[in-house]
Amino acid sequence: MITVSPLYPLKFIPIFKPKVWGGTKLHQLLKKNTNENVGESWEISGIEDNVSEILNGPLKKKSLNWLLENYKEKLVGEKVYKNFGNQFPLLFKFIDARENLSVQVHPDDFLAKTRHNSFGKTELWYIIDAEEDGELILGFNEKMDQKKYLKTLSENRILDVLNSESIKNGEAFIIKPGTIHAIGAGVLLAEIQQTSDITYRIYDWDRPDTNGKMRQLHTDLALDAIDFKQQKSRLVYVEEKNKPVHIGTTDFFSVNKLTLSKDYVRDLEEISSFTVYMCLEGTAILETDDFSEEIKKGETILIPAQLPEIKFTTNSASFLEVYIP
Repeated sequence: MITVSPLYPLKFIPIFKPKVWGGTKLHQLLKKNTNENVGESWEISGIEDNVSEILNGPLKKKSLNWLLENYKEKLVGEKVYKNFGNQFPLLFKFIDARENLSVQVHPDDFLAKTRHNSFGKTELWYIIDAEEDGELILGFNEKMDQKKYLKTLSENRILDVLNSESIKNGEAFIIKPGTIHAIGAGVLLAEIQQTSDITYRIYDWDRPDTNGKMRQLHTDLALDAIDFKQQKSRLVYVEEKNKPVHIGTTDFFSVNKLTLSKDYVRDLEEISSFTVYMCLEGTAILETDDFSEEIKKGETILIPAQLPEIKFTTNSASFLEVYIP
């Protein structure tokens, strides 16, 4: 029998992803140790070949998979472990788009399971920094069906029928499977999503990748995945300090914003899963009975399900708080 250490707030080593559209904001604004053209920082990942490794404390250098195998429901919660077993269910990222991302769509759970033996991909985006003309592509700007869509593709007019949304810092959006979408140039955001790396590209701005080759499009695969109904993605919430403010809930996770101007104790008894905090601004010390850890802007920390509360010591910090309802 392996003797395991008590659980505590866990940081992980970010996994950096160079992208042809990536920029420098992960380094400049979030203080990540990155070079130019890094588009994504995978903060907590259970994706195969991209499994996160613990950065802090007695379990340093252990993998997320090892954690799940050894701590099970103590780490993620009884209901989550029953539903997902040793597969960590969510993927947390910061994304920096210096240029437009490809226009894409994600499959739902049924299609992803059938085709790829994978989860589908539902996402939530929180805008950290958008330049003045920053925007997102979300769905279509007119009524659309499969026949009309294929015609616009064949005539290379897909951009004419896509819906562009102007954005500003602090806004949030749910991207449901089937929604055509893209992050526009000049946008830095936090992304919470199901554990899946399945993306169908339908348009890539006619540009080569980092190796000078054109990236593959997935026109046929995307066709069955697209939801041609008009979808509302933008979320509405009212900022408040020193209490969790609900931003949005999907079938797979729930997201609050926690903006603190003073010390705060967060009771986690009502949450039956692990909780993840992505720090958007400021610095705080997170404390349990026998452990403390600093977290600052651009960092992410996982609070195991078995910990009943967390004390935040700060005079200015804000977070996304994510859990599975």
